[in-house]
Amino acid sequence: MDIEELKNRIIEILKEQGFEINPHLKPKECSKTAYQKIQQKARLEQIALHKKFLSSSIKKVKKFCRNGNEIIPERISLELREVQPDSFEEILFKWWNLIWWSIPYQRSIGRQMRFLLWDKTHDAPFGLILLQSPILKMSARDKYLGIPRDELDIWVNKSLYAQRVGALPPYNELLGGKMVALALTCNEIREAYKRKYSNYATLLKKRQLEPELLFITTTSAFGESSIYNRLKYNEEVVAEFLGYTKGSGTFHIPESLYKELLAFLESKGIDISRGCEHGPSRKLRLISLGLRYLGIADFVYHGIKRGVYLFPLAKNLKKVINEGESPIWVDRPFNKLVDYWKERWAIPRSKRVLKWKEFDCNKFFEEIEKMLEEV
Repeated sequence: MDIEELKNRIIEILKEQGFEINPHLKPKECSKTAYQKIQQKARLEQIALHKKFLSSSIKKVKKFCRNGNEIIPERISLELREVQPDSFEEILFKWWNLIWWSIPYQRSIGRQMRFLLWDKTHDAPFGLILLQSPILKMSARDKYLGIPRDELDIWVNKSLYAQRVGALPPYNELLGGKMVALALTCNEIREAYKRKYSNYATLLKKRQLEPELLFITTTSAFGESSIYNRLKYNEEVVAEFLGYTKGSGTFHIPESLYKELLAFLESKGIDISRGCEHGPSRKLRLISLGLRYLGIADFVYHGIKRGVYLFPLAKNLKKVINEGESPIWVDRPFNKLVDYWKERWAIPRSKRVLKWKEFDCNKFFEEIEKMLEEV
């Protein structure tokens, strides 16, 4: 495929997804529905790539799904399970991660930790947390924390990025997303990180670091987040809004186009090797380079700005980074967060809004099976 042909193909696909080009890339509409439509192609592409797994696992997943009217909010009892390779939890985690969210599935990079929140009373998965290495440079984060440029890799490697944070049905209608977000700051995740990365050295500079998880960052799906905004625990601010992303990224470039861009770059003699050793921004850098060669460098900016949120795990985070203080850790046992969430959000919501009772497992899985037949 020559340059003009590939360039025109990219433009055509972006227009199909809901972008207008004049001459820069911009969503035709600025609404949540429009943004979801833009991401639908990439989402369905990932579902198609994992169709065999999704279809073969559906019975096992359905067995642990509950109708809304089966849930007794007052009796919800959660535990935090770290997802291990080749485990039952991994199957459930992967299945829901691919199916439930409008933002397309992305393969994790670098350091990774996965957690499943499980409702012991109703024997059902409640929500997912997927943590991974953050990108090295994030202006809103770096400016807010005052991270010195020559120490950026140190502090970024003492943090994680929450790629997936959310509640599953029917718990999402009980403001379960608030609970999953609270869990990002629980003692158990910080302790699990310390165990897993006790001998960790940074990939790029091979620095040996203390296994301290100082903070977690995440971005909302679209604009600011109703889940993270005003999120508090006993009057303590849990999530701090730092500003917006610049509206760049890779989700709007489907996997098929990405592979074509890689083949194009390789034909130019450019090294397209990927992997942890190249850092978490490798895909973005390769796409950016390919688009630049095609004369459409600005297409790396999709124009969908997302809210950037910081979850500090140390009360004196800025002083740890800038003044060398020892961390004063936030103390939030998981079970205490569960109790707080139930009293503050779940039980009042269950009485005020009854939509959670309407979730029907059979209907949901029938729709998923139909979708899998069509992709």
